[in-house]
Amino acid sequence: MPILSVTRLELMIARRNWWVATAVVLMALFSAVLTLAGGAPTGSLGVPPLLVAITSITTLSVYLIPLIGLLLSHDAIAGEVERGTLALSLSYPLSRAEILIGKFLAHLCVLAFAIAVGLALTAALIAAQHGLPALSAPPLVRLFLTSLALGAAFLGMGYCVSGLVRQPAVATGMVIVIWLVSVVLYDLGLLGALVADAGGFFTKSVFPWLLVANPADAFRMLNMPDISVAVLASGLSAAGSVSGTAGQLVSLLGWPVLTLFLAWTVFRKVEL
Repeated sequence: MPILSVTRLELMIARRNWWVATAVVLMALFSAVLTLAGGAPTGSLGVPPLLVAITSITTLSVYLIPLIGLLLSHDAIAGEVERGTLALSLSYPLSRAEILIGKFLAHLCVLAFAIAVGLALTAALIAAQHGLPALSAPPLVRLFLTSLALGAAFLGMGYCVSGLVRQPAVATGMVIVIWLVSVVLYDLGLLGALVADAGGFFTKSVFPWLLVANPADAFRMLNMPDISVAVLASGLSAAGSVSGTAGQLVSLLGWPVLTLFLAWTVFRKVEL
């Protein structure tokens, strides 16, 4: 299939991309550090070690996975335009949608590998410290799949940026701004509005939906533990629970589809 041919080519290129090695190392390093650091107080708190680890890694992933996704995809189109290789790719009997999907699948594989390495290391450390009974597959699988969906959403955003600009350096700056707004400033703005509203209409009716509309927050709420260990969770998780799991899933799964469609629309208009 043409799409798989593009995917194989992109994976071969990715092996020489230092962003790939950086992504794997960062996920493994931070997962190990958070698992080891978070395992110390579990005995005194009476909280399962896996729950503490998942809470810590969820908080890490909200910041790290979107950044990795954006940095993997920001030059997917602009970089080829600058190097002159996009014209060669378009000379083959491939549609632009097939090229884009092929790139997406390759970058998604890279993200999946980085996430799997981090979670596998976490599971190994927990098993070594507390034994195999401390492990549970469903929370780890849920964290892996939702992390992949979160990364896919930001891969699509990166493609949109890459199709709109011609210089990878400009694309780098733009994706950093997108990351900053999406995972930092957005929540700060919502918290400021909550304080100003003081429990009024915005807090009760608007805030939960604005919160779940952000894929990073939807991801956080899906993976945070229940109210019995709310002391370990972000306050945003409890505040957004009224929107329900269905709304969080729609947000997290809908963003990759939306951003990829927008990226395809932008890519169609790229002229060489």
